[in-house]
Amino acid sequence: MSHKWPAWKMWTSIALALLLAADVGLGVFLWQTARQAPAQMRSQRALLATQAKLLKADVVRGEKIRGSLPLVKNDCDSFYRQSFLDATTGYSGIESDLDSIAAKAGVKTSGFKFDQKEVKGRGVAEISVTTSVEADYPSLMEFIDGLERSRNFYLLDQLSLTSATAGAIRLQVGLHTYFRT
Repeated sequence: MSHKWPAWKMWTSIALALLLAADVGLGVFLWQTARQAPAQMRSQRALLATQAKLLKADVVRGEKIRGSLPLVKNDCDSFYRQSFLDATTGYSGIESDLDSIAAKAGVKTSGFKFDQKEVKGRGVAEISVTTSVEADYPSLMEFIDGLERSRNFYLLDQLSLTSATAGAIRLQVGLHTYFRT
């Protein structure tokens, strides 16, 4: 007579064998980790604590940045309103400002050439200004200093020195500014 195990006994035996294998594997894993030197475990704990402190400091710094964003936005808006002239009166404002800077520095200008280029999606127009100024070296330096200290925003793009009449230097100046549109 053939002796067959019922199906449930066979599946139970397989499940118990798998459970026993998993238990042996877990025991080997725990034995391996218990063998690690306590000094190594302390150094790993210290490393993880250091990483946690750094991450916490990053979060605190990020929160401070988030908190300062309204102030930065106000500063940017103020810079935009104060440093960029309105497009409707900008050309005369730039010419007046540059003439005033040149007069204070004691340099002669050859007039100003303007070139406008729209900057799409930014609410500004880029204005290129070129001119020649003629004077002695200290006066030219005073003119450049005046550009830097102007309440208007100028980006000095090109400077080119050439000799002029006796004792004077001619400076070709190329700069950019922006108008609010």
